[in-house]
Amino acid sequence: MATSGPHKRWKYDLHPSVRMAESVIKGMKEKTGRSIDEWVQHVKKHGPAGEKERAAWLKREHGLGTNYAGWIAGKSAGKSDGNEDAAEYLKHAEDYVEKMFAGPKEHLRPIYDAILTFAKTLGKDIGVSPCSTIVPIYRNHVIAQVKPTTRTRIDLGLALRDTKTPKRLIDTGGFAKKDRITHRIELARVDDFDDEAKRWMRKAYEMDA
Repeated sequence: MATSGPHKRWKYDLHPSVRMAESVIKGMKEKTGRSIDEWVQHVKKHGPAGEKERAAWLKREHGLGTNYAGWIAGKSAGKSDGNEDAAEYLKHAEDYVEKMFAGPKEHLRPIYDAILTFAKTLGKDIGVSPCSTIVPIYRNHVIAQVKPTTRTRIDLGLALRDTKTPKRLIDTGGFAKKDRITHRIELARVDDFDDEAKRWMRKAYEMDA
C-alpha cells in the first residue's frame, strides 16, 4: 500500500494550551495594568537578573500569578511569547505529521488521511492539533487521537469514558486513570477504518457536546 505523489495537506488548529496562553496574554494589560511588553521593560529596568529570580520577584513585589510571572520573565530572558509560539506552532504542525509518517510508516499515511477526512465531517467545531508523536482531535476536549504505534498499524484512540464496547475496541485503562483516551482501535489498512470505527468515533464526538 505504498503512497505516490504528494500527501493531502491539512489546515491544522492551535493546540488548546497555546490558544489559552495567547488569550491570556492578550488580556494581560486589562488584568494587570501593563501589557507583556511593558512588563518586560519594567522587569529589565527594576527587577533582578535571572529568569527564575524575575518570576519570583514579579509574584512577590507585584502580586502576579505564576503564569503571568513565568511568561513575563521568560520573554525578558529572550523566550517567545504566546503569539509567537502560536505562529511557530502552526508553521510546524505539518512537519510533525510528515515526520510521523516518514520512511517505513509512510504506507500508513492514507489511513491517517481517511480518519481526518471523516473527522472534519463531524462538525465545524472539530480541531486537529498535531504533536510530535500523536495527532489529537478535539471538540471541546480531546475526542480521539491518531498514533502510528508501529510500522504496521495506527492506533485510533477514542474518548468513550466507561461505555461498554465490543472486543475490537481495546480498553486502554484510561477511564480508571482519568485519562481522556479510554479505548483504541487497531488500523492496519484503510479498509479497517470502516463503518464501525466511524460510528464509535462519532459517539466520542457526541459525548463531548
